[in-house]
Amino acid sequence: MHKANQIVAGVLSLLESKIRAGLTTHQLDKWAEEYCRDHGAEPAFKGYRGFPASLCVSVNEQVVHGIPSKRTTIHDGDIVSVDFGTKYQGFYGDSAVTIPVGTVSRRVRQLLLVTEEALARAIEQVKIGNRVADISRAVQEHVEEQGFSVVRQFVGHGIGSNLHEPPEIPNYVQKKASPRLVEGMVVAIEPMVNLGTEKVRVLRDKWTVVTADGKPSAHFEHSVAVTADGPFVLSSRSKGDN
Repeated sequence: MHKANQIVAGVLSLLESKIRAGLTTHQLDKWAEEYCRDHGAEPAFKGYRGFPASLCVSVNEQVVHGIPSKRTTIHDGDIVSVDFGTKYQGFYGDSAVTIPVGTVSRRVRQLLLVTEEALARAIEQVKIGNRVADISRAVQEHVEEQGFSVVRQFVGHGIGSNLHEPPEIPNYVQKKASPRLVEGMVVAIEPMVNLGTEKVRVLRDKWTVVTADGKPSAHFEHSVAVTADGPFVLSSRSKGDN
């Protein structure tokens, strides 16, 4: 699973280095799939429940599951969430990052920072004996303290020999029993944070999720293993990366 996730990390690092105004989201998808296959893995999202591409590309008010297109061009001032998954030797990797393109507003920069910080705080809770609710609480408290909102309709998940496995990893505390973390579990933690309302809707393509008020959204994700030595970020993109 570390190898599967390191291929994902390589894809996201490549996209971070190449993204610029004027590119189409289709080009990002092409680069992602080529890198994945060149490293001996399969793109996990392509064909998954009918998804038509390898990469989810969600721009500005798009939260998750945006479909790459030759008609969608990236502009200066956009924020672009790229979410990628791999299947390698029977196991899955999954990670996401939101990338600012050119000059973005101070409040949007803060949105990205707070979402990434929320992920880091959540990862700190990935310890034997903790519960999923500890991860959820870390995200929710940090996001809401900073005046942003947490998407509730979509959640993180377990990951392993399937792309999506139990348990669900919400980014808010639910009023029900919460599973305990045990050694060997791997969880995909993915805060989805909106500048405005927490409410979202799905477009007519039946995939693209957008904020109900049209304000920007950020998405960061890592696949993290529960180990005796604490959290192991399988999809880390650099030394010390959370």
